[in-house]
Amino acid sequence: MNLRDLRYIIKVADLKHFGRAATACHVSQPTLSGQILKLEEELGVAIFERVGKSLTTTAAGDLILGHARCAIAAADELMACAKASRDPMLGPLRLGVIPTLAPYLMPFALPLARAEMPKTPLALVEDMTARLIGPVLDGELDAALIASDPETDALEITPLFEEPFFLVLPQDHPLAASAVVDSGAIDPNQLLLLSDGHCLRDQALELCQHPRHGEDDLADMRAASLQTLLHMAAAGYGMTLMPGLALIEDPRLPGNLTARPLLGPHTSRLIRLISRPTNPRRPAIEALARLIRKSVPEALLKPRE
Repeated sequence: MNLRDLRYIIKVADLKHFGRAATACHVSQPTLSGQILKLEEELGVAIFERVGKSLTTTAAGDLILGHARCAIAAADELMACAKASRDPMLGPLRLGVIPTLAPYLMPFALPLARAEMPKTPLALVEDMTARLIGPVLDGELDAALIASDPETDALEITPLFEEPFFLVLPQDHPLAASAVVDSGAIDPNQLLLLSDGHCLRDQALELCQHPRHGEDDLADMRAASLQTLLHMAAAGYGMTLMPGLALIEDPRLPGNLTARPLLGPHTSRLIRLISRPTNPRRPAIEALARLIRKSVPEALLKPRE
């Protein structure tokens, strides 16, 4: 048994396909299959169950994979620790970022990171919060930028900045007549939302004190991106919320839309940097946190005209 074989079974379990796993591991499929078969023979149990074209893990396989993931994480951390002891700022920093933040914060943060952390290039992974927390815990990512509580004590949480929400709506809408809109005046049935899994969706419903949309709600057309929400609002399907950075990066709005700052509870979101407390690259992560705070435009916290 060796770490290479453990990486093979983890990749097969994740991709549920021997061919794709072999490609991801940069080996031929016969090589990967042969090594896994030897491992199963050594352990005396089957790790995978093959029925036709489907592939699942056995009960024993689930237990073995759990230990394999821990072993690989420990081995990777050992290597990272040795490398970081030489220079924690040397080498790529693997950073996860949620989709409602990455396109808007990165144009400000990346040039500054390249200038101030030249030995620490950022390797970005854009995904939703639920799919970033696990990789940070497992050591696949060094850190992640999220906008909601990860709800685990196993992570170091570094608050970075508070990002306000703006209400984007047609200029002829009654609420647009106010320079600042009270969040309590927003009709949740007119609010266009992102699809399930985006924390911004939950925050929008929380702002309206509306736990869930019913199936008959007109505005419940769930989009995958903020740009899609803007075009839906411009077409007359309702109004939507935009995080402040999305409007600073490109203040032009489609159609006859306008943006208004909000007053009331839950009208902003806290951007956090999460990481493992034991990550040997802690100095680089702390430097990144300082850099991101520095990169946020001062205008973000000022009301839009």
